[in-house]
Amino acid sequence: MQKVSQLPYTRLSLEEFAQEARQIIDQVKGAASAQEVLAARDKCNQLVIRLETAQALSYMRYSINTADEFYLAEKDYYDEMGPQAQNYLLEYTRAMLASPFRKELEGTGEIIPLVFRSFEVELKSMSPEIIEDMVEENRVVSQYSQLMAGMEFVFRGEKLPRPMLMKYAKSPDRATRKEAYEVLGRTLQAHSQQLDSIFDQLVHIRDRMAKKMGYKNFVELGYYRMGRLCYGPEEVKQFRENIRRDIVPLVARLRTEIGKKLGVDTLMLYDYDLIFPQGDPAPQGGKEEIFAAAKEMYHSMSKETGEFIDFMLETEAFDVESRKNKWGGGYCTSFPAYHQPFILANFNGTSGDVDVVTHEAGHAFADYTTAHNRYIVELGVGGMETAETHSMSMEFFAWPYMEHFFGEDAGRYKFMHLLDALSFLPYGTIVDDFQRQVYENPDWTPEERKAAWRKLEADFRPHLTFDGIPYLEEGTRWQYQMHIYETPFYYIDYCLAQTAALQFLLKARKDYDDAFRRYVHFLSQGGEKVFTDLLQEAGLRSPFQEGALQAVARESEVLLRELAVQAGV
Repeated sequence: MQKVSQLPYTRLSLEEFAQEARQIIDQVKGAASAQEVLAARDKCNQLVIRLETAQALSYMRYSINTADEFYLAEKDYYDEMGPQAQNYLLEYTRAMLASPFRKELEGTGEIIPLVFRSFEVELKSMSPEIIEDMVEENRVVSQYSQLMAGMEFVFRGEKLPRPMLMKYAKSPDRATRKEAYEVLGRTLQAHSQQLDSIFDQLVHIRDRMAKKMGYKNFVELGYYRMGRLCYGPEEVKQFRENIRRDIVPLVARLRTEIGKKLGVDTLMLYDYDLIFPQGDPAPQGGKEEIFAAAKEMYHSMSKETGEFIDFMLETEAFDVESRKNKWGGGYCTSFPAYHQPFILANFNGTSGDVDVVTHEAGHAFADYTTAHNRYIVELGVGGMETAETHSMSMEFFAWPYMEHFFGEDAGRYKFMHLLDALSFLPYGTIVDDFQRQVYENPDWTPEERKAAWRKLEADFRPHLTFDGIPYLEEGTRWQYQMHIYETPFYYIDYCLAQTAALQFLLKARKDYDDAFRRYVHFLSQGGEKVFTDLLQEAGLRSPFQEGALQAVARESEVLLRELAVQAGV
């Protein structure tokens, strides 16, 4: 068993990829039987596995040190090569869709119809005429990633990466929290021209791509790029309305109550990260203790999760220390040729460190469980809303084991976790609707974009103010939300998943074993069923139905108040 650091990396050249891809395409087009099409498909899947493994390995090694010249060059190479490789795969997709053996393959169950549906969406997301634009988009996104990874925040004489600065945003001392956000705002302001310019470039590149492909704007293309198979902008519009009607008033009421307990009349942005006046629960111990507790938890949870965590620890599939030049977010990826998940995070001594070994490990468990699924190459673990359901639900299934991480503070953690989960829904909706407005109005000035953000904050988080916080009061909170720059229209997936995870939590409170069984079944199918079908099968309500969140809001508030009593909040 190889450790992640020992996995061999080999660049896959465009020439080699193109040669193999052409042969595969010719084989599909010239096939005399369904079996010959299947043989070509197998070759294509193996080629994709090689490409995805090389890309993922090079990006992982770049992200753990964005100043590493070798892996920076490799990442830049795939930024240029990737769109061209995608164009060959698009030609393969066309050939598969046009194959005279398609009905036979679907009818005999050799390839499920959902694979062909995903191919159809893929055709709508890419065109040879936008390859140069895609390369340029990758280049500009890299500028943003490197800018944020290299940005240092000087706090009380110490230079900190942003994840370490945000540790102070949870300080019980209000002056410390305020100072941390002032440092955040002033540092971003020093880079404001770059941040505005990079985003403006990305908006216009994406708008140009959409119009070249015949779309009115990037919104439609953006949805196709996300590979969504069971919902579109109209369904998300209904979901936003559900959030506005049933979640926004609940969160405003709950957060106002928390503000009073914190002793503040006006809830400021720098008050939002803190729940308890005496300080929020933090894990007992550092990295070693957290991983020891995680190992015990996953062994107690089930045989499958026990085997999973042993594999992750034995292969050293984590990088969690925060440091300069390390990518500032967190993610789970996988190296499909090795059936190996990997987790990157930035520990900072807060409860977020525990969320890494629940949330990101939920992703990794899905990757581990579905690694040998029949359609894993074409359909993956599902759409991003499905993938995020895997991770966010695991956070809640970890609740019975929180004493291992927080000791006597476990009850306070659960209260905080549930309140944060509910509070996230309005914020995530802001992020999504902001992007919709921006891409429907690509020629907005930076000032108009900031004004749109401020209005959305007023609509979805009316209980919160940014007044007096340098730069952030101008409507720039979105500039350090990396998804907005890097992966447009991704963020609503977190919100959709959160509503599913909350339903799993509520079911688990009544019958944990049954809820966990439903969760593992949901997860193990990967992308072989669409999100809405998986929800129905698990006994969960689709968030796209009108009024779908009424019961979630009502039952979550009841649970939250029970937790408050139990934790002595």
